[in-house]
Amino acid sequence: MRILFIGLGSIARKHLTALKSILNNSEFYALRSGINTDDISDVNNLYSFDEVADKFFDFAIVSNPTSEHKRTIERLLEFNIPLFIEKPLHSSVDIEDLVLAINNNGIFTYVACNLRFLDCLNFVKKNIFNIKEKRLNEVNVYCGSYLPDWRPNLDFRKSYSANSEMGGGVHIDLIHELDYLYWLFGKPVEVIRKFKSQSSLSISSTDYANYILDFNGFCASIILNYYRRDTKRTLQLVFDDETWDVDLLTNQVVTQGQIIFSSDQRIADTYPLQMRYFLNSVAVEKKSMNTVADAYEVLKICLGK
Repeated sequence: MRILFIGLGSIARKHLTALKSILNNSEFYALRSGINTDDISDVNNLYSFDEVADKFFDFAIVSNPTSEHKRTIERLLEFNIPLFIEKPLHSSVDIEDLVLAINNNGIFTYVACNLRFLDCLNFVKKNIFNIKEKRLNEVNVYCGSYLPDWRPNLDFRKSYSANSEMGGGVHIDLIHELDYLYWLFGKPVEVIRKFKSQSSLSISSTDYANYILDFNGFCASIILNYYRRDTKRTLQLVFDDETWDVDLLTNQVVTQGQIIFSSDQRIADTYPLQMRYFLNSVAVEKKSMNTVADAYEVLKICLGK
């Protein structure tokens, strides 16, 4: 199997590690931004789309900066190969023409949202609608972490996350939280958004985002930030008779002080699971749980349209 990476940053290297743990006798290529980029073991560097066109690839992984996704995917359409696209789909909602082109050409797409493979969220998805006697009144989502800790060896102010012109911002970086709510509950009937950039980080991108999603029966509140030192990532489901507290970092669900679900899995373990899903979907299932059309709906929830 021959696999093409567009971009080979930190997230792409997680996908590369996952692929190496699954596949044998595969060839890996990466379209790099310049000849001075660092070499990665077992990866062949390419420096132009002309070099890409000279080879056949089984699929491509789009993992360059978010703001470059549209231009990259447009170039890849001519190769008519499956696309594994790192979230988010793009940094702008002005891509309806691209979504239509992908659909019209029958290109297989999967937009990577690895939290869909986290055990505690799958427990919620499996059980939440099986509890007929319970009424869901309220959902609260929180994800706060400290951006300088994300990439300790780099100046965080130079990262795409910190720069709005590169497509960065906490609402985009942590679109996972919006994605899993869409996965659990579908499309909301109304969305209210509030974005701010005024924390002590002093960055140009959004460092605080607050959403209210109306699901016509209950509302979900989502708070995202880049500046919390003690990382917290939770989902709370408030029923009429009890509350489920879901901790994504410990992979547990607790209600009334009792653990009703627990897993040793950690978020890092979801990357190989996600890649196995993608490979099986391309080869066997022939359908994707998160196409560009799905991801476009989440992007519109995120950014508005």
